[in-house]
Amino acid sequence: MGVWQVVGVGAVMAMGLCGVLVSGVPGPAIVWAALAWWALDDITALAWGVLAGATGVLLLNQALRPLLPPRRFKAAGVSRRAVFTAGATAVVGFFVLPVIGGLAGFVGGLYGAERRRLGSHGDGWTSARMVLRAGGYSVMAELFACLLVAGAWLGAVIWG
Repeated sequence: MGVWQVVGVGAVMAMGLCGVLVSGVPGPAIVWAALAWWALDDITALAWGVLAGATGVLLLNQALRPLLPPRRFKAAGVSRRAVFTAGATAVVGFFVLPVIGGLAGFVGGLYGAERRRLGSHGDGWTSARMVLRAGGYSVMAELFACLLVAGAWLGAVIWG
């Protein structure tokens, strides 16, 4: 696979990660499609193993989805800016502190956005908890699953 194709796969994965944060966009399907594109072009055992593992992670995420609260951001009065800030800090956190940094980045970014909007520590935490109950947990779980897939792909590209 050429360099430009790898960059294209990475760009499609990045669009899928952004798609997780937007209601109605099938982010996990986009991430999986990008990974399948890479695996079908780079026919190695590592590529197929990553594809199989990613398929398992994303299917598990879809199976657990009914157990998490549905997304009701508009009804709860949550701003899109808070959700996008949380998503961006989760992506950065995932790659700075692998795996656990994604979860910490999501909650920390959400708290930071709400504290900035409301002005105080207590109000920021209260609002962040409310956002998590209004659907933040489902967004965080879906984003974390997609970040695991993207991280596995990146590791396979770099060290494979």
